[in-house]
Amino acid sequence: MARQERAEVTREAILDGAARAFDVAGFRGTSLSDIVKEAGVTKGALYFHFASKEALREAIVAEQFAVWSPFQNVERPGVQTVIDLLHSMAKSLQENERVRAGIRLVVEQSTLSGANPTPYITWIDLFRNCLAQAQGRGDVKPEVDVDSVAKFIVGCWTGLQLTSEVLTGRQDLTKRTSDMWMLLLPALVPPRRLQRFLADGSPEVFAPDPPAGSAASGPASAGTGRRIPQAVTS
Repeated sequence: MARQERAEVTREAILDGAARAFDVAGFRGTSLSDIVKEAGVTKGALYFHFASKEALREAIVAEQFAVWSPFQNVERPGVQTVIDLLHSMAKSLQENERVRAGIRLVVEQSTLSGANPTPYITWIDLFRNCLAQAQGRGDVKPEVDVDSVAKFIVGCWTGLQLTSEVLTGRQDLTKRTSDMWMLLLPALVPPRRLQRFLADGSPEVFAPDPPAGSAASGPASAGTGRRIPQAVTS
């Protein structure tokens, strides 16, 4: 194995170990020794890649934005993009230790003085951009303030996922996310266009990751594909 490849493997092991440790004990409850033990590396190897525990925290927090990668090439981002992003986040929180740890770290920082607003601002900006493009196409009501809505969505879903964690260990997070959209979509979308959007997320969001080197398999039956009934808007 080449030196650069070994270094990358070590870095990934450190991130995985840090995610497991932070997910269990949080930032303050985790020491560098805990991370070294979880990662199975030496402290020297850790310091080669990360100068401090704070640097590791920032790297783990940034992992949540990996969920955006599959959406970067969407030609017409809009309402369904925002719906699918939140469903992807819900799925990642259930399955991905790094994302789960990153969200815990963000929430912890939010309760401290000198909290870092960057993750919230990043999501708000992303959602505002999607909704603004949708509004330009007539998919969002013209009187809707997309900046206020983007902030509301981020705040609402942050509280929703915390409640889901406490009540069910996030097992119902996909259902709670769908319920949020069933309530929110009629306030955002003109009645004549409601049928275009899937509150449960697009089927592709729930498709299992294909094995390396194979074609993608069909979507899993996680979402029901619910649309807002037309009668609700009449």
